[in-house]
Amino acid sequence: MPARDRVAAFVAAVEAGRYVEAIEEFYHPDASMQDNQRPPRLGRDQLVADERATMAMFATMKTDPVEDLLIDGDKVMVRWRFTFTPAEGPPMIMEELALQRWDGDRIAEERFFYDPRQTRPPKPEGP
Repeated sequence: MPARDRVAAFVAAVEAGRYVEAIEEFYHPDASMQDNQRPPRLGRDQLVADERATMAMFATMKTDPVEDLLIDGDKVMVRWRFTFTPAEGPPMIMEELALQRWDGDRIAEERFFYDPRQTRPPKPEGP
């Protein structure tokens, strides 16, 4: 079960844009991440590589301050809101819930729940 201050430190790292460092510091070496019903991605090294690849697709990434955080035993739920800004084109705003299972002071499993329509470029307006 994670201590509240350990979870708060994780959230603070993500809010500060230290995405790769947050994975390296707070995830178990055998951690998994899963987006909606997709197959899980396995292992901290893979998660770091995936995060770096995501970051490379955008000029900037920003995390809004977390307002909703629930801790119950080894389960943590975070409501994240991110703004991904590409080199060209409009920013993409994404809101998701992350359900985490912690093993001691590290995240062992994480599953994201979000509307995948958020990841698509907006349709042009007009006639």
